Amino acid sequence: MLDEIDLSAMIPTAHPEEMEEIRRFLAAHSLDLDTTLEVVVTARHYGRLLGCAGLTGSVVKCVAVDEEMQGRDLLPRLMLEVSFLALDRGRPHLFLYTSPRNEAAFRACGFHPVVTVPDQVLMMENTPRGVHAYAEELRHYRRERERVGAVVLNANPFTLGHRHLLTVAAAECDYLHVFVVGEDASAFSFDQRIALVRAGVAEMDLRDRIHVHPGTRYVVSKATFPTYFLKDRGIVDLAATAVDLLIFRQHIAPALGITHRYVGTEPFCAVTRQYNADMHYWLERRDLPAPPVEVVEIPRLERGGAAVSATEVRRRYAAGDLEGLRDLVPLPTFRLLAAGDAPATTTRTLVHSPTSGGA
Repeated sequence: MLDEIDLSAMIPTAHPEEMEEIRRFLAAHSLDLDTTLEVVVTARHYGRLLGCAGLTGSVVKCVAVDEEMQGRDLLPRLMLEVSFLALDRGRPHLFLYTSPRNEAAFRACGFHPVVTVPDQVLMMENTPRGVHAYAEELRHYRRERERVGAVVLNANPFTLGHRHLLTVAAAECDYLHVFVVGEDASAFSFDQRIALVRAGVAEMDLRDRIHVHPGTRYVVSKATFPTYFLKDRGIVDLAATAVDLLIFRQHIAPALGITHRYVGTEPFCAVTRQYNADMHYWLERRDLPAPPVEVVEIPRLERGGAAVSATEVRRRYAAGDLEGLRDLVPLPTFRLLAAGDAPATTTRTLVHSPTSGGA
């Protein structure tokens, strides 16, 4: 029967009727149709849909195989076809998120575990070296010190609040690693954000003990975490946070010898406040093979009785209140905003992605 199965690829927006059939097929397998799919591969036997797999960026999504075809090598054929499509698009390194019970099936397709959130989600990639090679690269920046800190920033854009957090962390640590989230799911591009962070750090007295790292796909953002296989919104948030923090504790922190992770307190946003609580659990209290990382919460910098935030900076910039920005951002950020080089999209609605220093 496998010899008679036809594999074909299609662009979802060009085939709405077929996508509706795929939506029903996925629903029968307890999956939702992800509306961000760029391309979908289908497997049919004389027109009957037996399997599908989709691709968004470098993430394989919406994979399902008819029950009677499971264990009969249809899944590896689907995944191979998706990998070819990804290669054609210049994306050799692929990821997928699935239920832990599917690990063996996807291992047979050449995917390897990155981290597992027990009973919830398994993150995998199509290489046995990926996250381990990334950890080896990080070891070049390791400093053998007693207290080594880390901060993860979105810096959208870099504010005096971010700089305050880095200043306190650097003063308390012998060395500090700063990671800038790499995904372009923010108003400011990654290139702009990391340039502003580096310019802000260059002005700091303790700059010689700070290293700024570009984020990778291993610094996970909730903005791009797939949700199609998790039905409960609360579970989605928990799983995305847990994946992010498990990668940090099991791979990033050991590579760099990180002992402490610094984060700003969150008096207003319930989502970020919960993220901070989850950070204490996954980095400090959860029993794991990797050493624990102590979480240190630093009170947010205030101006005029309110915490300095990137959200307020974007609001004032969108309103044309340049003078109102002077007390909120370092000089390099102010120069970018005043020159009009910031994106016009700063007013768009953003997917909230908690980081250690605010969005």
